[in-house]
Amino acid sequence: MAKNKVEITGIKTSNLVRISDDEMTKLFFEYSKDKTNKNIRDRLVMGNLKLILSILKRYVNRNENMDDLFQIGCIGLVKAIDNFDLSYNVKFSTYSVLMIEGEIRKYLRDNSTIRVSRSVKEIAYKVIKFKNEYMLTNSTPPSIDIISKELDIKKEDILFAEEATKSIVSYFDPIYDDGGETIYLFDQLSDNKNKMDYVDDILLKDSINKLKDKERKVLVDRYINGKTQIELSEELNISQAQISRIEKNALSNIKKLIR
Repeated sequence: MAKNKVEITGIKTSNLVRISDDEMTKLFFEYSKDKTNKNIRDRLVMGNLKLILSILKRYVNRNENMDDLFQIGCIGLVKAIDNFDLSYNVKFSTYSVLMIEGEIRKYLRDNSTIRVSRSVKEIAYKVIKFKNEYMLTNSTPPSIDIISKELDIKKEDILFAEEATKSIVSYFDPIYDDGGETIYLFDQLSDNKNKMDYVDDILLKDSINKLKDKERKVLVDRYINGKTQIELSEELNISQAQISRIEKNALSNIKKLIR
């Protein structure tokens, strides 16, 4: 079995085909004229199911029911299709990933064995909603300063809500595997003497948001989403050496920004 391959009951995932950006644009143009056209919506759904699978790869090692998460992801995809507008000047994949992952995270939070207070959940949902809307008009995620100012919520409360509502992971979840030695979550846990405080966390997030789009994407995909340089080179259609240089420049720029 391929690494992190997602198996869905009743669906041959290897047979799913993603439609091109040009065809996607044409379909959305037609769909904007008639939102009741079920045939076009079905074609848009079927042509983007692989997007859901790519997101679900992050949850393969978390002992979650992939069939359930796939269905929840489909709900997010349909919402994204119904709400997407070509005038947003952003790729549908960029927009839909936020909607799909938002639905999945909401499902995991609501079904978590750890209870989070209603007030904390409300802050988390407000932040998610604001991020989605901000991305549509700016094509880049908002900084913690912007979120705090626009929602009139303290930075500490935003960070606490985001941390408290994250889905539960195991200490033994693999977070990086480049074909060599696997790095697990517990390998990256610091002791109490080295924990970052809120100020450091805010500074780091702000620094990441100040990076160029490609640098930010490479860092997030490499160190948060666990993608390899080879996977990124195929996705961005550039060489692995270029990915390596972008990654090194991004890390160097982060160091300069937080000094």
